Amino acid sequence: MSSFGTNYRVHTYGESHCKSVGAIIDGVPPGLKLTNEDIQVQLSRRRPGQSDITTPRSEFDTVQIQSGTEHGVTLGTPIGLLVQNKDQRPHDYTETDLYPRPSHADYTYLAKYGVKASSGGGRASARETIGRVAAGAIAEKYLKEALGVDIVAYVSSVGNVSLPFAQNDDEVIGKEYLELLSTVTREQVDKEITRCPHKETSEKMEAKIREAKGRNDSLGGTITCVIRNPPLGLGEPCFDKLEAVLAHAMLSIPSTKGFEIGSGFRGAEYPGSVHNDPFEAHPDGGNRLRTTTNWSGGIQGGISNGEDIYFRVAFKPPATISQEQSTAQYDGTSGTLATRGRHDPCVLPRAIPIVETMAAIVIMDMVLQQNARKAASSLLPPVDSLPPTMVFPGQRKA
Repeated sequence: MSSFGTNYRVHTYGESHCKSVGAIIDGVPPGLKLTNEDIQVQLSRRRPGQSDITTPRSEFDTVQIQSGTEHGVTLGTPIGLLVQNKDQRPHDYTETDLYPRPSHADYTYLAKYGVKASSGGGRASARETIGRVAAGAIAEKYLKEALGVDIVAYVSSVGNVSLPFAQNDDEVIGKEYLELLSTVTREQVDKEITRCPHKETSEKMEAKIREAKGRNDSLGGTITCVIRNPPLGLGEPCFDKLEAVLAHAMLSIPSTKGFEIGSGFRGAEYPGSVHNDPFEAHPDGGNRLRTTTNWSGGIQGGISNGEDIYFRVAFKPPATISQEQSTAQYDGTSGTLATRGRHDPCVLPRAIPIVETMAAIVIMDMVLQQNARKAASSLLPPVDSLPPTMVFPGQRKA
């Protein structure tokens, strides 16, 4: 439906050209300092009209906290967030009264509900993601302040233009790629108009997008995201494994068509003797271990192992283009559709904060679940009958 999460639960509302969009979030811990400005940072990175390679729709996407805070501090009660739709132009979509746009949701929404929004993509529009980004910005703030979690996403390919990965036969993933994952910052990402933090590749991507825009066409690509310093032990066997929930979150974003974590499909080409991640003592000491490689992408058995979590999401080319397309009307009559309106030739630069904040929502939800388990366990009397091999080093025992 329109809700996501268990303990950190996000419910979004709104369509592409309604009066407002937003979200209600349940599960925000009390005592977090929170203002509109904390949320606005990510919404401003997502908003339309940022550059001439994005949609020219003019929306500032200014967020208003409606509930759940007083004096800039969260109360622990539901937080309501509202963003007004200012630049509404439903008349741009009159041709869709007759034609379902190829590869868009017009036909499937009408078939499912028997009625659809008359303008834009309705709930299938990227306008819906405003509520997600706002809710995820709150999760990001908590994770950063409470646990030091750092989440960064960047554009890794547009069309057939990709970042150089410097692979060789001895490595599942190249050193340059791993170095980028461990060091890239949002500031570096935002320096480039394409949000690809490799200038030479970014320039090639920009040229590719401009070429597609010039012929009223569109392009897809991929976004890579890394979650650094994640807590150990996140993920719920068996059906809510951490990578499964991340995949659910990412594939719920409009225009997504693929997800891979860690070595992904490339890892399937290697034997276990190469792909396995051996353990070693953690450099911080204590009783923790770390892995010498991280082809698993920070998750083993569906549970985070404390290493960086990284994954890649594939986005298809935006469906709405201004080229004439031979297609059919709703009644089956053949015809030609030339869509008007304001659309992204490539959604990837604006999708960066959506990927980051959806990742934050997942991690936040898993943190609350794991902390609830630990808190409940800590109230029990110690068990003195378990062998040492059954108890995590340093964990509560008699």
